[in-house]
Amino acid sequence: MIEAETITAVMRALADPTRRAVFERIVNSEEITVVELTRGSNVTQGAISQHLKSLKQAGLVSERPEGRKVYYRAEPGGLEPLADWMSHYGIFWRERFTDLRKLLKEIDP
Repeated sequence: MIEAETITAVMRALADPTRRAVFERIVNSEEITVVELTRGSNVTQGAISQHLKSLKQAGLVSERPEGRKVYYRAEPGGLEPLADWMSHYGIFWRERFTDLRKLLKEIDP
């Protein structure tokens, strides 16, 4: 199983709705700068930078400096710890849905 610390970092990073929105914008872009992320949002550049720091520490984004600009992109493996953790509970839900299906058939054949 994935280390609990890693899962916690990813969950904490994505728990904040503004940070989730920033992450989604990064995912939908090949690469994006802080200035571009700030444009069109109601968040200051300093706040965006703090959100990026949290996303980077959680392994969800990486940065590429080029001159005076820093480009951010989503890290493909960043969500793996969360996906792996959730997959352990897939069996639980599949069993529950099977039980629910059986119950519904018994109630309304």
